[in-house]
Amino acid sequence: METRSIEEAAALLRPEDDLAIPLGPGQPGSLLHALGTRDDFRNLRVFGALLLDLYPLFAKPGVRLLSGFFGPAERVLRDAGHHVEFVPGDFRRFASVVESLRPRVMATAVAPAGPDGRYSLSLHAGATVAALQRCGRDPERVLIAEVNPGLPRTLGLPPDHPHSLGPDEIDVLTESERPPPTLDEPVPGPIERAIAANLLPWIRDGATLQTGIGGIPNAVAALLAEGPGGDYGIHSEMFTTGLMRLHEAGKVSNLRKGLYQGFSVTTFALGTAALHAWLHEREEVRFLPVRLVNDPSVIARNRHMVAINGALSIDLHGQVVADTLDGRQFSGIGGHEDFVSGASMQLDDRSMVCLPSTARVGGKRVSRIRRRLAAGSIVTTPRHQLDLVVTEHGVAELRGRTVDERAQALAHVAHPDFREALLGSEGPLETP
Repeated sequence: METRSIEEAAALLRPEDDLAIPLGPGQPGSLLHALGTRDDFRNLRVFGALLLDLYPLFAKPGVRLLSGFFGPAERVLRDAGHHVEFVPGDFRRFASVVESLRPRVMATAVAPAGPDGRYSLSLHAGATVAALQRCGRDPERVLIAEVNPGLPRTLGLPPDHPHSLGPDEIDVLTESERPPPTLDEPVPGPIERAIAANLLPWIRDGATLQTGIGGIPNAVAALLAEGPGGDYGIHSEMFTTGLMRLHEAGKVSNLRKGLYQGFSVTTFALGTAALHAWLHEREEVRFLPVRLVNDPSVIARNRHMVAINGALSIDLHGQVVADTLDGRQFSGIGGHEDFVSGASMQLDDRSMVCLPSTARVGGKRVSRIRRRLAAGSIVTTPRHQLDLVVTEHGVAELRGRTVDERAQALAHVAHPDFREALLGSEGPLETP
């Protein structure tokens, strides 16, 4: 391992090269900004996901971003005409994408070395752990680790999953002075609170929880933190500020899970600076590779698993659109289908897809629950995976119901102004 400045590390990339970076909070921000000062790229291909900054690099000629998950930055860059492309695949499959691309250079953010001399991967385990290790062992490739003193040292489950890199695994070590990116704690509105209140009765004491990002999961965490229940476990792709609040309220024991008892398990964390500080050397939270955290068969082995995920729209068959708008990429597949599927395999598990009943499009209110998806819609999760659909108007239980029974249940949690049209003159979806 050798130590270089950020500028020297950025100079290691060739004008024609391949670079892979982790999702979101694992990205080496200072290195990406330093690369953006260069104007000599002819064909730099970068694979990553969920950019947390508008890096000038990706507006440069000769630079292609292949993203497995769009956030606001990817959408802005794409809409401005820059070379940003979506790579379809759930989060678990990012590992095979990196393996197939076999980039010459990989780069990741790390926390300062601990007493053992190893560098924690901090807020991200994800799909790149094994790829980073392979890259570091290959003399023909380059692994750059960007140390950020603002990142917490987080823990894995050694020896199999140390969630860290040793000095002998790193080619180049460089240091960042940029504050790590944070995500403000979303403030739930009345619709989000109503949705959270509707799904609360389905969460029993001792349940193992998965929540995503946004106002609805935050409202759920707040209500659970304030409520009388508890003894919860956490098995969640993303660890949020809301899940920290649940810990702080004394509601998490992790003692009734089927797997990883005693630990909240996650594969990446994204939230406030307070979350970063709380996670530092936090024994009860462990970061594991996404191939384990998001494996439906692993998810299903948890007792009383409850998965809470969002959607953009859904049809009366139960087909879910969660990552595109009008056929254009909006976000990504992530762990959506893995958790919807994994949390509905056992009778005492519940998988919840949550969405407001309406949206405003071009100044007009439209129903998010539709009789049929619009032409060109891209389905994220197929109908046979669904269990519960939750809006501010109630809960539709779909498991074990016929096509027409499911349509009736979904129509009854749509906004009242649209229910008659959803099941109107066209009749049932399936006739006997």
